[in-house]
Amino acid sequence: MTLYRKTAFFFKGLKEFTKSGYEKAARSFTETALSVDVSQRSFVVTGANSGLGKHVALDLAKRGASVHMVCRSRERGEAAQKELKDASGNEKIYLHLADMSDLESVETFCRAFQQGGHVAHVLINNAGAMLAKKELTAKGYEKTFATNTLGTYLLTKLMLPILSQADDSRVVIVSSGGMLTHKLDLKDLQLEQMNPFDGTMAYAQTKRQQVVMTHHFAKNLSEETHVRFYSMHPGWADTPGVETSMPSFYNRFHEKFRSVEQGADTIIWLALSKEIPEDGNGKFYCDRRAVAEHLPLAWSKSTAEEEAAFIDRLETMVKGYHI
Repeated sequence: MTLYRKTAFFFKGLKEFTKSGYEKAARSFTETALSVDVSQRSFVVTGANSGLGKHVALDLAKRGASVHMVCRSRERGEAAQKELKDASGNEKIYLHLADMSDLESVETFCRAFQQGGHVAHVLINNAGAMLAKKELTAKGYEKTFATNTLGTYLLTKLMLPILSQADDSRVVIVSSGGMLTHKLDLKDLQLEQMNPFDGTMAYAQTKRQQVVMTHHFAKNLSEETHVRFYSMHPGWADTPGVETSMPSFYNRFHEKFRSVEQGADTIIWLALSKEIPEDGNGKFYCDRRAVAEHLPLAWSKSTAEEEAAFIDRLETMVKGYHI
């Protein structure tokens, strides 16, 4: 991508993905879109102890839903759980521990969830990682890829038997508009050729991978499982993760950032709304509407063969994990 096109995209995003873009889009929101009774529904939210995940969990709890928080840290998870219970008056908030970069940890959570007899209507894959320097997991996977792509893929796959037993079940994957500047790269899934390592570029690549896996789930598993799959971009939301991972960007533009509530809005809409069209399954959303997954011109598009090869690679990596 040329510098001119990158700059043009940046300023286009600056307008559409900030709070002013949200406020403009919100003028057309249907007032009753979120007026849904969720008192008998159960939601699993990863990364629920801070940022977007925490706000989503709180919003759902205030609506009377059962909320299953999936967090890496017991200490931070317990503190957030207490805060959400106090703020919502809802005792149906449960804490589960899982490290999304660790496949064994994801498998253990899913098995315990099933054996505990829990029900799940909606899985919200919100947990993510953007690292300042390259790190490897104990299995040797690059940690951004392990968390955002491999962990999300395995968790979704293992939760499908549980989700398929519920009515109107859904999976929401929180991606990022940063993926618009990236094409699926089958030659370097582990980012071994990225030298020096660039955490924001690694993050954007894994966010493209999440959109591709959403296509796969929707195309190949929706009919069998009766689960619908959506990916989305929350816009540039003012979260602790952005401030920590992209300090220069945050300091320069944070006054234009969306609030956490605005960033979480489409996540909640995808999890609840009855107005999402049937042909919206598998699509990429921002501000309650399906939006383009690629910039103009076709350079970032993948072929069906490339996407199938990507899924085959993931399947090989998660082989042997089950509940």
